[in-house]
Amino acid sequence: MRYRVLGGTGIEVSTYCLGTMMFGAVGNPDHDDSVRVIHAALDHGVNFVDTADMYSAGESEEIVGKALREPRRRDGVVLATKVHFPMGEGPNRGGNSRRWITRAVEDSLKRLGTDWIDLYQVHRPDHRTDIEETLSVLGDLVAQGKIRAFGCSTFPAEEIVEAHAVAERRGLRRFRTEQPPYSLLARGVEASVLPVAQRYGMGVLTWSPLASGFLSGKYRKGRPVDLTSGRPALTPHRFDPTIPGNAAKLDAVERLVTLAEEIGCSLPELALAFAAAHPAVTSVIIGPRTREQLDGLLKAATLVLDDDVLDRIDEIVPPGTNLYHPDGAWRPPYLTDATLRRRPVGDRAAG
Repeated sequence: MRYRVLGGTGIEVSTYCLGTMMFGAVGNPDHDDSVRVIHAALDHGVNFVDTADMYSAGESEEIVGKALREPRRRDGVVLATKVHFPMGEGPNRGGNSRRWITRAVEDSLKRLGTDWIDLYQVHRPDHRTDIEETLSVLGDLVAQGKIRAFGCSTFPAEEIVEAHAVAERRGLRRFRTEQPPYSLLARGVEASVLPVAQRYGMGVLTWSPLASGFLSGKYRKGRPVDLTSGRPALTPHRFDPTIPGNAAKLDAVERLVTLAEEIGCSLPELALAFAAAHPAVTSVIIGPRTREQLDGLLKAATLVLDDDVLDRIDEIVPPGTNLYHPDGAWRPPYLTDATLRRRPVGDRAAG
């Protein structure tokens, strides 16, 4: 396992980060088995674990807490979690406000069974809350010793730039990391997010390197897909070959499989090594559900792609190109909420 410094924090993290979204009701509901998978990852040199309060409504954090209960485990792990998405009923149980973050961090600390969080991430932008408000409360949590550093997740480049400008102007602590979606089939962040992160010296943790299973090797051109089970059941629009756009993904997968075979690795190994090869990327998040899946993913830890291979990948999927929009990625509220694009009726000129 290789290690890299996380932004300007001085904290060294493994090139592969264990993502825990699949531990709990959404993926593996067996707590003991999930703990064994976490311990196996740590035993293989992974020292970076990423979770979020909303994963299985807090259950994932509880499982991680069980796995790190021993002091020697906790001390050796760089622990990351996130805040933003609603946690229960009510208008103020989510978002990026001081009111909610102050409550949410205490809940996460309790579920994780720890006194501090190494990296606390804002899971998505919140257009209702001034970024100054968010940076201010996060800085206070650092001063209180409850978190060591903080970052953002799935922020567009302009939001990252604004956050840094506000931090500099107001004398506030700044985002140290960004966590964007990045894969062989979703390279859009190469255009601006990754260069911006480099410019500000931010660490980058990438999620969905296997395109939510599309790069697992299970889904190939000409093969039938059961849209009623597994990942295809969760996102049938991504796997249904009759939907426009999916044919281009399948064509790319076939060419990537051929390339992987030529260099002697599997498609998932190629996908993980590709994400880790970008100079802006600090760590690639892998999200196994079982020990078998973990072992298969960790095979990529020693794979380094040379320029010839990266050039061939560029020919298959050009730099900065998204062959699909990652599910769960942020969309500007002004595109998703029509009321933000229209003046109230009372403000319109009389006809």
